[in-house]
Amino acid sequence: MVYTLKICVLFLSFLFIDCQSDNTEIRSVVPPQNPKPTQLTLATKSEPIKYLALGDSYTIGQSVCETCRFPEQLKTKLYNLNTQNSISLDIIAKTGWTTSNLISAINSQNPSTDYDLVTLLIGVNNQYQGNSFSEYEKEFPDLVNKAILLAKGDKTNLIVVSIPDYAYTPFGNGNKRVSTEIDQYNSYAQNYCAENSIIFVNITDITRQGLSNPSLVASDNLHPSEKAYTLFVERILPKAVDALQN
Repeated sequence: MVYTLKICVLFLSFLFIDCQSDNTEIRSVVPPQNPKPTQLTLATKSEPIKYLALGDSYTIGQSVCETCRFPEQLKTKLYNLNTQNSISLDIIAKTGWTTSNLISAINSQNPSTDYDLVTLLIGVNNQYQGNSFSEYEKEFPDLVNKAILLAKGDKTNLIVVSIPDYAYTPFGNGNKRVSTEIDQYNSYAQNYCAENSIIFVNITDITRQGLSNPSLVASDNLHPSEKAYTLFVERILPKAVDALQN
């Protein structure tokens, strides 16, 4: 009797283990339900959308193709959101320009004041040329005000983009002083924008992957590549759509 009971217990134990094993194998694994990203939409505009990009080599797209620079990529992305819209792009930018150079160019070119969207990315050459930081502190607000005037006088139509960090390129060779000074410029610009309710988009961290990810650096070993500009646009696009919806 005792021997028979032991056999039954042993059989039931094997059966329980086997059932557990079977259940484990056939258990349905449900992947985590991540929320879907917000789908960007852009309403149809009765008039063509006018976009003005202000800056330096990072805006003109030094060492990348014309359609690779971030303003062109942004224009294309906006158009793809609603192909019924017509979008024009004007650029006032040149390699080597400081804030002083950009102010002079805007004054001499005297662009119209009816832009629906304006982006501003400036300051790296102030740092690179060793200009006084106080010059940037004085001229950056001036440029912001000029940009707002060009954006129909509406500051919600302006997007300020942070300065890339060229220390994270073969040319910059990890120069910590450059990074520290770039941080100083970006901190000032970001704080100024926050205090004045102006959109500020940080892309500097993207460029700080340049040494570990060479595909983010253009063939000149200094400027961002097309891929880097694409990542810039991923961050700028939602803000641009919001600005155009206002």
